[in-house]
Amino acid sequence: MNDQAGVHPANAIARLAENVESVISGQSGALRIILAAMASGGHVLLEDFPGTGKTTLAKAIALSLGATFRRVQFTPDLLPSDILGVSVFDQEAQDFSFRRGPIFTDILLADEINRASPRTQSALLEAMAENQVSVEGASYRLSDLFFVIATQNPVEFRGTYPLPEAQMDRFAVRLSLGYVDQDSEVAIVQAQRREHPLDSVQPCVSAEDVIGLKRAVREVHISDELQNYAVSLVRATRQARNVQMGASPRASLNLISAAKALALVDRSEFVTPDHLHELLVPVVAHRLVLNPKARFSGITPESVLDDIRREIPVPA
Repeated sequence: MNDQAGVHPANAIARLAENVESVISGQSGALRIILAAMASGGHVLLEDFPGTGKTTLAKAIALSLGATFRRVQFTPDLLPSDILGVSVFDQEAQDFSFRRGPIFTDILLADEINRASPRTQSALLEAMAENQVSVEGASYRLSDLFFVIATQNPVEFRGTYPLPEAQMDRFAVRLSLGYVDQDSEVAIVQAQRREHPLDSVQPCVSAEDVIGLKRAVREVHISDELQNYAVSLVRATRQARNVQMGASPRASLNLISAAKALALVDRSEFVTPDHLHELLVPVVAHRLVLNPKARFSGITPESVLDDIRREIPVPA
């Protein structure tokens, strides 16, 4: 299966991963899931401490694609118009013209998204769900490659606003990069002795390659039994003990589409239970709201999902 540029979809992913890993060391597991999310048309939320490489990762992906890249630093005084754009009165034409905001790009880094107010956070809702924005009654389409990588600090940090449930549900996956091991950290230090590795990153796949990649994901086979299994895993969160709000049907869609993309990453023609299991926590955990008693008892969404996975039999 070839796309317009003649690069096999699996080769396109492999090239992307290799290019990004030349900049980001020790994050192959997270990168694998991030690229699967991108290939399936989803968006990514990275929750981690400062300095773990979130911004560098987003820039490396954008440079590897030769795509347009914009970064928005979310702050308490940021307004929705600072992201979407604003109508400006043209004195010569005696009319208003729309000045596009940074959301009109291929890859958007929403940095420290939980430092902005919920009103500003919600400016991304329509864009992430429908690939368009509406301003003053007019709708504007976004790029076919539109991909959001948002970062947030742990909610215990001062000056943060928890993302509302509707916003969390728009992210296909949530990941934590974490700190790399010592060997990888030494490699990072050595790589930046003379120049930053980002300075030498060159595009390795085209925009057409990525569009072809998204088409190829839709062609990956998932059996009816595994599809039902994926839906059962998500539905079980709605009746699970200690869960105040379970995952929505969007979680089922994201789990299945991301699993198909992950199968493509593995050069497999079909989805396996292992693909669903690998993605269950990244895709579903951030959508669960536990009741207060469970949170104080140390129960986590991850532990709830582990119980569900053990209880529901895997199709033979």
